[in-house]
Amino acid sequence: MRVRLEYARTGLDVELPAERVVRTLAYKDAVPLADPVAALDKVLARPNGTPSLAELAQGRTDACIVICDITRPVPNELILTPILATLEAAGIPRGKITILVATGLHRASTPDEIVEMVGERIAARYQVVDHHGQEINEHTYLGVSPRGVPIWIDSRYVRADLKITTGLIEPHLMAGFSGGRKLICPGIAALETVKVWHGPAFIEHPNADCGILEGNPVHEENTWIGRHTGCDFIVNVVIDAARRPLKFVAGDMEQAFLEGVEFVRQVVVDTVTEPVDIVVTSSAGYPLDTTFYQSVKGMTGALPVVKQGGTIIVAASLTQGIGSPEFVSLFKEHANLEVFVERILEKDYFVLDQWQLEELAKVRRKAKVKMVSDGLPAEVINTLFVESAPSVEQAVADSLAEYGPNATIAVIPKGPYVLAQVG
Repeated sequence: MRVRLEYARTGLDVELPAERVVRTLAYKDAVPLADPVAALDKVLARPNGTPSLAELAQGRTDACIVICDITRPVPNELILTPILATLEAAGIPRGKITILVATGLHRASTPDEIVEMVGERIAARYQVVDHHGQEINEHTYLGVSPRGVPIWIDSRYVRADLKITTGLIEPHLMAGFSGGRKLICPGIAALETVKVWHGPAFIEHPNADCGILEGNPVHEENTWIGRHTGCDFIVNVVIDAARRPLKFVAGDMEQAFLEGVEFVRQVVVDTVTEPVDIVVTSSAGYPLDTTFYQSVKGMTGALPVVKQGGTIIVAASLTQGIGSPEFVSLFKEHANLEVFVERILEKDYFVLDQWQLEELAKVRRKAKVKMVSDGLPAEVINTLFVESAPSVEQAVADSLAEYGPNATIAVIPKGPYVLAQVG
């Protein structure tokens, strides 16, 4: 059988043995919005838990609008256009509106990426700036959260008279779902905040996982931080497999987010009746599969449906390499993942982006990983605690030879965007 995996901008067609594939996990059928502009205008005028955006903007002197960076396929131009028009109509001058890119601790945006994110017109007419997570002097200290996280948030947002965040609601490997509060923490938080919130005390908790909100300390803590910091209004979107808007939610940071999560669960959850020997998946294509760092999300998304001792086969373009220099250094400094995990449990050890290697360690405790990519040579991939494979077909053939004639396969073409479960 032929399956197209999300890969780079074009996709990757692979041939799989139909008799061994028990399930292709995918989005449920959902009708995209016939008129996204009208749907967005409606939620801006009648939001969940707050007055309308037009009412909130009255009398405000300036505004900060937070958007996702290039790693999230958010239709920013579509979302920003009516927001900006509403703010200016309420009397907020264009020069007093800041669009702040929530880079978290990711690299800075390039000029071309800013245009790609917001469109040429907005990029030319408005102030679009990056958050710089490692520049502590650009942040304001707001105290300590209940679980001991020091709160440092981008001062441009803290000082803003009107605080707005936008984003995409989808499954997230640590926080349960993206969107909502995540635009504040980690989106515009300093390293000093993120390194504690992303530390082992949070990430090793069994509820710090895809699709889980209740009892998830990662979600609970950044929700508290978001509320403590302040957020007047959010606009979040849910998209389908073709990245078309399915639903917009707007209003209160928590109420609107939970409304979106409820809708997302109806769309992205798919199941197999029992765990399988082999999962063939992706890292959801561009922009999420450009680095090995981001590709770990595809691996974690497959964990619930792979057998203990099974194999996860991931296709990712890796066109931008492994990840940050700090992330790369982790592979050079540790002989294996066991040594790495022992070190991060020590209170005096910290390296930027270590949390993603911690997530890979979770994956490898349960399954082997075979990586298919034309972005990095095999000899490099083989140093990343995974195994390089020349093609998905070869990786499948090798795995079937290992597990025997009755081995089972599940396929997740969109990788971490599908919430795979056994049920």
